[in-house]
Amino acid sequence: MSQFVSPIAAPTPAISVVVPVRNEAGNVAPLVAEIAAALAGRSFEVIYVNDGSTDSTGDELKKLQAQYPWLRQIRHAQSCGQSAAVRSGTLAARGATIVTLDGDGQNDPTFLPKLVDALTQGAPRVGLIAGQRVGRKDTGFKRFQSRVANAVRGAILRDGTRDTGCGLKAFPRDIGLALPYFDGLHRFLPALMRREGKEVGYVDVIDRPRHSGVSNYGFFDRLWVGILDLAGVWWLIRRKKRVPESTEIS
Repeated sequence: MSQFVSPIAAPTPAISVVVPVRNEAGNVAPLVAEIAAALAGRSFEVIYVNDGSTDSTGDELKKLQAQYPWLRQIRHAQSCGQSAAVRSGTLAARGATIVTLDGDGQNDPTFLPKLVDALTQGAPRVGLIAGQRVGRKDTGFKRFQSRVANAVRGAILRDGTRDTGCGLKAFPRDIGLALPYFDGLHRFLPALMRREGKEVGYVDVIDRPRHSGVSNYGFFDRLWVGILDLAGVWWLIRRKKRVPESTEIS
């Protein structure tokens, strides 16, 4: 269950930045400041989805909410995973454009305007602009597992994406909410957007070292679930039916 802990401010923003976090207390303040600088002069809100954190992440966000009227916090009573956090943030969003990034500081917010502008220029043909990391700062093992996962996924789904794990993404809110929802959805957004007949664009983004804390998502924790998700998405794509044009005859 999600709990809203910040009042909604007016006017309605054009952009909603959704940031899923779990136990990222040390990363909250610097990342919020960077997002504010990156989107200066634009109409936006930032929605942090606190996915059952057990540290002081929630307290840090409450302090910042007193400083930034456009900052909102949604709290999950227990950890539900990254896809659930993105979904909660998208449901709560008031902007027509959703932009996501990870809360650990590895995604550089300076690329947010480029994602938004590319989506706007490609509309309505383009349904997703996805970041693709260059110069990754993860461990060698994590880079290896990512390459393997992307290769297997690409071979099966043929989604044309070399880095589906990058948290930097931009998509229209209405289209995002129309996609099939399941745990692990965020890893298959390009394939699911293509399933809906939308084009996917890509922007190369710079990866950064984590500012503080440790990763909350492990390889072996999600390995078998990821395999099942991959099979499920393949089935969804194969079973997609064209909606026929219909005319009432009187």
